[in-house]
Amino acid sequence: MYKKRIFHDPIHKEIVIDSSKDEEVMIMELIETDAFQRLRRIKQLGTASLVFHGAESSRFTHSIGVFCVARKIYKRLVEIDPKFETHKFTLFGAALLHDVGHGPLSHTSEQVFTHKHEDWSKLLINNYEPINSILRKYDVTLPKKIGELFSSKNLISHPLKTLISSEIDCDRLDYLLRDSYNTGTKYGLVDLERIISALTFSPDGGIAIKPKGVIAIEHFLILRNIMYRTIYNHRINEICTWILENIFRKIRSEFNNKIWIDECLKSWIFNPQSLDVKNFLSNDDIRLYYHLNKWKDESPKPISTLCEMFINRSLLKAANINFLSNIDKLELLAFARQKTAEFNFDPTLFCGIKEKKFNGFESNNSLKVWNGNTLKELDRESALIKILTQNQENSLLIYPSCIQEDISTKIINLKENSKCD
Repeated sequence: MYKKRIFHDPIHKEIVIDSSKDEEVMIMELIETDAFQRLRRIKQLGTASLVFHGAESSRFTHSIGVFCVARKIYKRLVEIDPKFETHKFTLFGAALLHDVGHGPLSHTSEQVFTHKHEDWSKLLINNYEPINSILRKYDVTLPKKIGELFSSKNLISHPLKTLISSEIDCDRLDYLLRDSYNTGTKYGLVDLERIISALTFSPDGGIAIKPKGVIAIEHFLILRNIMYRTIYNHRINEICTWILENIFRKIRSEFNNKIWIDECLKSWIFNPQSLDVKNFLSNDDIRLYYHLNKWKDESPKPISTLCEMFINRSLLKAANINFLSNIDKLELLAFARQKTAEFNFDPTLFCGIKEKKFNGFESNNSLKVWNGNTLKELDRESALIKILTQNQENSLLIYPSCIQEDISTKIINLKENSKCD
């Protein structure tokens, strides 16, 4: 029998896991698996520590925080409807394991290696024996129940789907608080207790919010919007992702024996669709950085140059070009690539346009407002939330620092010409 465990968390303070409760013993056992311990070696915010030096926390820390949020919500909902107790193993297991499928540098690797962490989380729950056997010990159907919550399958009225995978779920309630704290910003100060106290059940059995909680939800969604604009989609993050993408694109197109790659990372690069569980779990931030350091010192250009830029934070530059027309963007890109080539940089690797879309709030009808008589969609109940459903696009021109003055002058000229037109 496990003893009581306490995690001293900067956000939720003491997170106590009680060994007298079977569902929490299950959590202790899952935490001890190699797959979950691996999350200590996966940065929560990917490359954001190159912008916000305190952003060094891990997916391990975040996942335990999500479990903590889920347990608080569970206690609230059981007070309203004791029958909700039947969901405790599924809710707690899904909350803890929702990110177990992340690759190196979290979301960054999803773009670099083109995989979805939700799919891998589901696969590990079903096919990784240490986790699967723990879950089946408490309920043989538990892996299937949890896996369904990670899939894109539409379970609109399913209360657990709302709590695990929706626009306002336990994951987001933790990471906005945690990421704000770790980056030293003040944007993500979510009123967690207010949101939890306003939760209730709708007549169809789904999760709903009482009218008193709408302002707290508005606040939450505004903070989410600001955090994406200032942290998650920060231009330095976009530049770093661009560099990593081009490193691996170059390796895929021109791989030869001059570039050393171990068998694990080779599988990630060249056979991502047939990646097995062993090689998936063997890759983490440590392995990725080891390769980048080795390539910096031992690989031919331009791979060594790109790796040096990333490792030593001697990065490319980026200019926001949202305001330009598509024709002007193409003219600017052609100009930038010409200038880049003049300095003996490969213009396809060191210069380009990176488009990024920030998706607005999508309610998917997963969380509605219930006043005891009528059930309303969030975006119809709040004009502010309706505004936050709008998508935003961002265009960055990425280029070497040696042509920064030329690019600035060219952008000014394009602006002036567009005014004359």
